[in-house]
Amino acid sequence: MEILKLGGSVITYKEKPRTPNTEAITRLASEVATAGPRRLIIVHGGGSYGHPLAQEYSISTGYKSPNQMTGFSLTHQAMVELNKLIVDAFLDAGVPTVSIAPSSFITTEDRRITTVDFALISRAVEFGFVPVLYGDAVLDTALRFTILSGDQLAARLATDLGASRIIFGVDVDGVFTANPKLVKEARLIEELSLGQMKGIIKIGEALSTDVTGGMLGKIMEAAAAVQAGVEVQLVNALKPGVIHDALRGEKVACTWLRR
Repeated sequence: MEILKLGGSVITYKEKPRTPNTEAITRLASEVATAGPRRLIIVHGGGSYGHPLAQEYSISTGYKSPNQMTGFSLTHQAMVELNKLIVDAFLDAGVPTVSIAPSSFITTEDRRITTVDFALISRAVEFGFVPVLYGDAVLDTALRFTILSGDQLAARLATDLGASRIIFGVDVDGVFTANPKLVKEARLIEELSLGQMKGIIKIGEALSTDVTGGMLGKIMEAAAAVQAGVEVQLVNALKPGVIHDALRGEKVACTWLRR
């Protein structure tokens, strides 16, 4: 079993509220289809659908005022809308996807998954379906509600279900020595050990900033999965053919996170 996490910056235009990158979504669906049948779970981010609403209503920090209740619902509905676009595209490409809302079976405590039962997901994969989940607004026993990131969800799925690999499809080739969008001399790091990941996390937390150009959160979530023996691959899903080749085990520009 493998987990494919599609970042919000890949499937939407993050600077334009509620604007899907339909060209990328259609292409990614075709790449997954032509890569051949496999035991696969897809998780996608929120991009310009979930994030603006979650930020506007401060959903991630939990309940502070009654108007957030509407914000919670709007955030969830925005993710449902994006999820439908993705599932429809994959169905059109011949991939037997099925949408499953994380908020329907997951609760968190202080933003971390606590109550969860992946039996339904596992059974769907066993029967030949490709479940499609997403970052979602979920109930939280400490905060009343919060945002569950797709990265945390992907890592927990991989760990609990014994996946062999998580492929993070992002908008750069992997982890760089600096933000490649800002620093021309930034160099791609092709492999990071668990010890090196913990060092990056420690530096990032000390500086209270994302020292890896958008990757710190993914590395933090991936570390637990790597510890459990899951290989993690970060690739550029905006480049045509990369997801197809990565799924087939072919060499692509990427960063491997390994124990």
